[in-house]
Amino acid sequence: MDSMKGQGGIQMLLTAEQEARQIISSAKNLKLTRLKQAKEEAERNGSSGSNVKRLDEETAMKIQSLKQSGSRVSSDVVVMLIKHVTTVKA
Repeated sequence: MDSMKGQGGIQMLLTAEQEARQIISSAKNLKLTRLKQAKEEAERNGSSGSNVKRLDEETAMKIQSLKQSGSRVSSDVVVMLIKHVTTVKA
């Protein structure tokens, strides 16, 4: 009787393992399908190289703008800091 339970348990484990393999296989196939779709969509929307170039140019322009803004206000900030550091409150 115990050997029958043991064999039944083993069979259940084998069945569960087979089901797990099928689930994993299905998930891998779905992942591959999604990756292919994403690649095709990216190719339809234009090459990623042009997007990277555009983003690099936009970033460079924003950095330049921030540098200009910083240079315009840096002298005012220095004056303000010196004023606050040298002011003695009684």
